[in-house]
Amino acid sequence: MSPVIEIKNLSCSYGKNSVLKNISFSVSKGDLFIIIGPNGSGKTTLLKTISASMRYEGGSIQVQGRSVEDYTRRSLARAVALVPQQVSFDFPFTVMELVLMGRSPYLGMLGFPQKADIEIAGQALSFTGVEHLADRKLDQLSGGERQLVFISRAICQQPQIILLDEPTASLDLSHQTKVMDLMEELKSTQNMTIVMVSHDLNLAAMYGDTLLLLKDGRVAGRGAPEEVLTFTVLEETYGCTLLVDQSALGGFPRVTPVPRRFIAEGYDMNEKR
Repeated sequence: MSPVIEIKNLSCSYGKNSVLKNISFSVSKGDLFIIIGPNGSGKTTLLKTISASMRYEGGSIQVQGRSVEDYTRRSLARAVALVPQQVSFDFPFTVMELVLMGRSPYLGMLGFPQKADIEIAGQALSFTGVEHLADRKLDQLSGGERQLVFISRAICQQPQIILLDEPTASLDLSHQTKVMDLMEELKSTQNMTIVMVSHDLNLAAMYGDTLLLLKDGRVAGRGAPEEVLTFTVLEETYGCTLLVDQSALGGFPRVTPVPRRFIAEGYDMNEKR
């Protein structure tokens, strides 16, 4: 089966600053694909290039067998939905108004949603469990509620691929789990492909089918969590001492940063690994 996303020799820069350096990888359909790596490694830039919200200098990006450059903005929005890390609105939209924006790739010349569009928006809100917030203003919501609303908008777009930039950042544990459970449900019930950036290695280990580890704009590792999240690879990438063992839930690795005082006290890391 052909990959739903295929990246070949991708390079991207901000002015003279090279951010992505000859990156190649692919994403399979129905995969929960998580991009990890230190700050400044190119994670968000990579997501932006896939969504065509940022241009790249070299290489190629194919989405569902077509170059991303061959899509119109409207046609790409029917295939790919992006949930950015931060969204600011000068006007306090209601939750329903925001979610209905996900229908814009399907609306006619006048841009007015029809009954079917409103029903799809309601279903998206119901799927994420925030239908009771439909009439609330965005500035009246908590951070966790707002994130679920933005995910609802992406679902309302009815894409085959959802891109998310650190969707669990700054959320409490309950909302982190809810967001990741929703991603897992989208994958399992709708065969949707999920590509997300995360700083949380343990969430990535628990939920990811495939991890892509970036360092200094290059691929430092790609594969299943147990293949990528090894202490040798992670310590070289992050430059700090880590303990990597198996989660108490079983079947995937658990990553624990080791404070300096444990090292100073002669804590035997080799034995624990």
